[in-house]
Amino acid sequence: MSAAVETGFTLIDGKKVSADIKSEISQKVAQRKQQGKKIPHLAIILVGDDGASQTYVDNKVKACKEVGFHYTMMRFADTISEEKLMKHIDHVNIDDDVDGFIVQLPLPEHISVDRITEKIRSDKDVDGFTNHNFGSIISKNPLLMPATPFGVMELLRRYNIPTEGKHAVVVGASRIAGAPLSMMLTEQGRATVTICHKYTQDLPAYTRAADILLVAVGKPGLITADMVKEGAVVIDIGTTRVEGPQFAKGWAIRGDVDFKNVSQKASYITPVPGGVGPMTIVSLLLNTLRATEARNP
Repeated sequence: MSAAVETGFTLIDGKKVSADIKSEISQKVAQRKQQGKKIPHLAIILVGDDGASQTYVDNKVKACKEVGFHYTMMRFADTISEEKLMKHIDHVNIDDDVDGFIVQLPLPEHISVDRITEKIRSDKDVDGFTNHNFGSIISKNPLLMPATPFGVMELLRRYNIPTEGKHAVVVGASRIAGAPLSMMLTEQGRATVTICHKYTQDLPAYTRAADILLVAVGKPGLITADMVKEGAVVIDIGTTRVEGPQFAKGWAIRGDVDFKNVSQKASYITPVPGGVGPMTIVSLLLNTLRATEARNP
């Protein structure tokens, strides 16, 4: 695919790739409609009025509209009990018209994220967070994969970046990004994978050895140029809102990588924003389409 090239490195354009994938999904939805087949239906539960969560949900609804999905949006006050939320999840689980289902995180402190996640039917879990879907990554044919890592793997594939036999270093071991991504790189990418986390000693020694460096920590500017090997592929998954008077809006979104300086050494690099972020939402759409096709071929 085509890519923007600046001063020797290739910019991995997540906005462009996500737009391409949305177009592909739209065509499949139109074809299903023409053939009288079921249209994918995504259900979303939002608890509370967190501004960032509302923005994420709005973007997901917008994406559904763009590709022709049906969607159901359910909002609840942050005072809802865990028991009542569980009952609403039960209703969605048994609704045959709903193919994909997400509960937007974070949740209020009195509600257990683990209990809520496991309550979602695994064949509707388009976030890929349930234990069943997390574990299925190591199977040969996983159906619904964690959305952010799924998006990263799709970026690597569409930019024809080889992973087989390469040394991939993943910084960050979260259940949402780092841990499943390391599994995907091993199982699907056939890479040799090192995973680093907050207990890792001498982090630069590991990052400098990476052919592909993937960072998902949430610490702006953590990775500096001296921590990156010449010619490495750098995937920045971190997104942190940084506030300050130097920004036109009073704030800006920053990644975990010092883009300005690291880009001078990288062969490929993702920007923040506009890199991995757009791929997370489009991965939810892909998972929802997969779930629909599995239950309604």
